[in-house]
Amino acid sequence: MQVDSSEKIRNLAVAGHNDTGKTTLISALLYAGGAVNRMSKVEDGNTVTDFDSEEIERGISISLAPCFVPWQKHKINLIDCPGYGIFFPETRSAIAATDAVLLCINAVGGVEVTTEKVWAKAADHERPVLINLTKMDRERANFEEVVEDLRKSFGRSVAPIQIPIGKEHDFAGVVDLLTGKAHYFDRDGNGKGRVEDPPEELADAIEEWRNQLIEAIAETDEFLMEEFFEKGTLTEEELVKGLRSAVKNRSIFPLTMTSGAHGIGPSALLDTVVDLAPSPLSRTFEAKDVGGETIEISGGDETVSVLVFKTLSDPFSGRISILRVASGTLHSDSPYWNPRLESLEKVGHLLSLQGKQGTQVPHLVAGDIGGVAKLKNSVTGDTLCAKEKPLTLPWIRLPIPAMSFAIEPKAKGDEEKIGEALNRLKEEDISLQAGRDSETNEFLLSGSGGRHAEITVAKLKSRFNVEVILHPPKIPYRETIKVPADGHGRHKKQSGGRGQFADCKIRIEPMERGDDFDFIDEIFGGAIPQNYRPAVEKGIQEARHKGFLAGFPMVDFRVRLKDGQYHDVDSSEMAFKVAGSLAYKDAMSKAKATILEPMMSVEITTSEEFTGDVIGDLSQRRGRPQGMDVKNEKQVIQAVAPMSEMLDYARALRAITQGRSSFTMDFSHYEELPHQEQEKLIAERRREEEAEG
Repeated sequence: MQVDSSEKIRNLAVAGHNDTGKTTLISALLYAGGAVNRMSKVEDGNTVTDFDSEEIERGISISLAPCFVPWQKHKINLIDCPGYGIFFPETRSAIAATDAVLLCINAVGGVEVTTEKVWAKAADHERPVLINLTKMDRERANFEEVVEDLRKSFGRSVAPIQIPIGKEHDFAGVVDLLTGKAHYFDRDGNGKGRVEDPPEELADAIEEWRNQLIEAIAETDEFLMEEFFEKGTLTEEELVKGLRSAVKNRSIFPLTMTSGAHGIGPSALLDTVVDLAPSPLSRTFEAKDVGGETIEISGGDETVSVLVFKTLSDPFSGRISILRVASGTLHSDSPYWNPRLESLEKVGHLLSLQGKQGTQVPHLVAGDIGGVAKLKNSVTGDTLCAKEKPLTLPWIRLPIPAMSFAIEPKAKGDEEKIGEALNRLKEEDISLQAGRDSETNEFLLSGSGGRHAEITVAKLKSRFNVEVILHPPKIPYRETIKVPADGHGRHKKQSGGRGQFADCKIRIEPMERGDDFDFIDEIFGGAIPQNYRPAVEKGIQEARHKGFLAGFPMVDFRVRLKDGQYHDVDSSEMAFKVAGSLAYKDAMSKAKATILEPMMSVEITTSEEFTGDVIGDLSQRRGRPQGMDVKNEKQVIQAVAPMSEMLDYARALRAITQGRSSFTMDFSHYEELPHQEQEKLIAERRREEEAEG
């Protein structure tokens, strides 16, 4: 679909917890908008946005996927986002690239873990949020209870703009509170409703909910508040205009409802998106120019700038890069500047994407989302722009992998194939890391957890015909210091002819968790010549990556280079590099070095009968319960536990609760490993070193 007006575009990330029916809802919207000629289903494996073989086999979304719905002469770009926590970086990418979030919430389950994550990330990016209650046809779906749950979690600004006609299996449509009209839908129809007068039995409910909505809208605008006090109500035109502004400013979060599987509500939801979601022209980007200064980019700017926010990798069709045009107009078959590479990138045929299928278009205007095949060098997170006005658009911070697994090929000679295949998968999965460990020489696969690694291994086999053996994950321990300390490194060697001499004095200090490393040159004068000082830092950097206690990287400390000595003839960069490492070791011996272990944030959903056993098992794993809640007659336990104790938790939880519980687990933070455990770990590493000779 070619669109030439940015005002006619709407961009939304469709996000929420797993099993809220996001992909099914998108299928219903595509069908209602005429983008497809039949309603596709997840269970049939034929949806537009779940096209990967692993997604089809597992019945879940793994990667973000774009599509669009033509509606009322608008192009509505939708990004289908995964709901599982381990794939949340995909959702973060979609939120960063779009202008609003369509937050899907199961009308039975209410607010869940990923619901809260999406809400928080939308707030971080200042994105408007439209809320849709899905699965309104299900047993125990309760509109009033979920609204109360939402308001309890997110505030009174959650405002229904529709109420349901019928309940559970009898859900037949919605009443639009702005117009007072009812939208009826044929069950399993095409998703396009019939507009009629609402049923009389809903008159009182309509009046109550409509009055709530009018008051909420009036409170967001002084003029509307005055009109409301003077007339006692607002006109439909005032309501729509006021609501559109309030949604854009995140003062109101409008709530709609659907049953995607039965085609109830799609056309009314599409109307809402066109009326209330902001156009790309309202969006600004805080980009960086070549000097690192912040500049503001908007959709109305003529100079082209484009963000590559996703890469699809296929062994047969190659790469497809998914783009968001931030400003200007992107043309097919044209060169654009990549500031990261400082080179031109030829953009070939532009595509309007439905999943991985594309239709060629001559250009993409500001705000539009599309694709381009086979970019030569540009990757996810890169900016393409005009060479005469280079800039870099903002991108998300890449997540830290929670677990690392050692992998090896089943067949001899496949080592090179593993590396090539994983590089292709890394192009499309920004949370995946892979490479050879310089210390152990093992090939490591790092990701969000066991399931992430399992899916990656399955992709290696299905896409690239590479089978691997997955070994238990390596725990990414770290080392740090507790107190400041001074260190002195002196390297002196004389063996005839030119010798080696370097002397440096440093001070090391603890920093906050997550600050990694900082080096400050505090030498004034010529105690160490300027050209030798970087060598001191390099020596310390190399030494810290080998740790001090047990060979784990040393983090969260600052080094101040205080003083030193040099020799006109015998000093060199290599000598000062050695002196730096010696000073590091000297300081570490006094700084009370300690080992840090990664802690995981765990949420367990179980029944009351198993709660005691689950908490008891967590305690044995050095886990600490952080709180407990009741949701949908289930106990929800929040806890923090060491990664090393949770590697087999899926199996253990199944055994404890007879397979009737579930859990989510994400990296939380690092904290000090208990002293007794440190001693065990240090002894184990020494035995390994002795065995290696």
